[in-house]
Amino acid sequence: MRQSSVRGDRSRRRREPDAQELGWDDGLYADGGLPPDAPGWTPADGGVPPEDGDTSADGGHRKGGRPRRGKGRKVLRWTALSLAVLIVGGAGAGYWYYEHLNANLRKAPRSLGGGGLKKPDPNAFGQSPLNILLLGSDGRNSAENIKLGGARQDADRKPLADVQMLLHVSADRSNMSVISIPRDTRVTIPQCTDPKTHQVYPQTSAAINQSLQHGGPGCTLATWQELTGVYIDHFMMVDFSGVVSMADAIGGVPVCVDNNVYSHDSKGHGSGLKLTKGTHSVKGVQALQWLRTRYGFEDNTDIGRAKAQHMYMNSMVRQLKQGTKLTDPGQLRDLAEAATKSLTVDDGLDTVKKLYDLGGDLNRVPTKRITMVTMPWQYSPDESYVMPKPGDAEATFALLRNDTALDGKDKKKKATPDPKASTPKGELKVVVQNGTNSTVNGPVSGRAAVIQQRLAGLGYGAAGTDPALTTQADTTITYRDKGLRGDALALAKALGLPKGAVRESSSATGMRLVIGNDWRNGSAYPKTSGDDKSADKAPDSADALNGEDSKACMKVNPQYSF
Repeated sequence: MRQSSVRGDRSRRRREPDAQELGWDDGLYADGGLPPDAPGWTPADGGVPPEDGDTSADGGHRKGGRPRRGKGRKVLRWTALSLAVLIVGGAGAGYWYYEHLNANLRKAPRSLGGGGLKKPDPNAFGQSPLNILLLGSDGRNSAENIKLGGARQDADRKPLADVQMLLHVSADRSNMSVISIPRDTRVTIPQCTDPKTHQVYPQTSAAINQSLQHGGPGCTLATWQELTGVYIDHFMMVDFSGVVSMADAIGGVPVCVDNNVYSHDSKGHGSGLKLTKGTHSVKGVQALQWLRTRYGFEDNTDIGRAKAQHMYMNSMVRQLKQGTKLTDPGQLRDLAEAATKSLTVDDGLDTVKKLYDLGGDLNRVPTKRITMVTMPWQYSPDESYVMPKPGDAEATFALLRNDTALDGKDKKKKATPDPKASTPKGELKVVVQNGTNSTVNGPVSGRAAVIQQRLAGLGYGAAGTDPALTTQADTTITYRDKGLRGDALALAKALGLPKGAVRESSSATGMRLVIGNDWRNGSAYPKTSGDDKSADKAPDSADALNGEDSKACMKVNPQYSF
């Protein structure tokens, strides 16, 4: 029943990646296969069977022979993270209860990748966006996790970060954007140092889920910052434990399929999900099956599975925000207990009070302004792994860096004429700073001096330099006094910078030009297509799903219908 296609025939001729490239899990050894005497999953193991025929020696394959991108219980882990943020704050049982929950939390350093990005300056109103990295670990470090994971032989393997989603809350808390990245996306993992063992992991190119094995979640955060250029405030990571019980506590989440579906075939592929056409409320094992289903949705790949996971999450959030579930205080406390026991958080988010405050920020976002997307991607030339799609992936990251909503519904400012410069160029005090201190590529020395000399040649004789290195993805001009906007725009025009590089900030002390990693050489700004007109929504390739889309229905692959 495997789908045949031109891509499938072609992919069988390509090189198969090794296990370290993809980060095998769900019962597989580091070499990508089961041990010779492995019996595979049996009902006695508990939990649910490994999906997509993972009991086979080759570990299962995607459509057309492509190695699987199993996410397993990934979104159930996402569920734990979401509930921890959205619900723990609502437990509200007093100081003693907060202290009890606080003791459940595990803590780890925020970033392990060196200096990293500088936190962006607040906007003109003193507001800053909030970025949280949500991670799902596949660790089997407890009997309960092994039971849920179905992989006893992996008990001693370092966990992989098989769920990775960046949650971006706008500075004014009017909207939220969530971007996920496929687990086997090939990226540069920067040098990281394990905070416990002090082992130094050198910079390498590998699947992004392997970053967790380089010292912990702080290395995954550093990897995301290097990839996206987005400063990340916090991370939250959850393992298998307690996740299924939390799905049950929700009381069921409505999901929809556009046809009958049975995710199972004679070769053992499939999650076992069996639903008739229409809407169903799933929980427990059935919710787990929904979240794990690849064979049966769309083209039988992880892309369809990711869409199904987004639908589930949006549906769950709608119910929670509508107050239709978890109205019983005891039930709510039980869920908060399970959530905090499953969480590892960074050292800046290390108390339940901070989670409570965070939940308040997130709760301010209306459901209709929540947008979930997948990073625009493409297969590598040999189709063995995923790569960020040129142009579209960077455009999506830039929207987050610029605090622009992915749904394209930010209020459009009325077009007004740009103010004219009010200060003679020769008298305008500008501080130029080198922001090319990349943790992966290293800094480019002398950038501030090069651009300061360029400004002097343009008539900006009062421009000086700040010798301190910083790290920033984009070149920016910041100012505080509204009266300086005309001067800042004139400066940007003289250098060939886009208008979006000019930003008013309540923390600015004067006018500052930071040369980012988008301008690492030369004295002329490297213009690219579209620099003069910033994107205002996620590209179509990001496959955006709105949080209020209650009519979304998964498309069933005809080969898995009955």
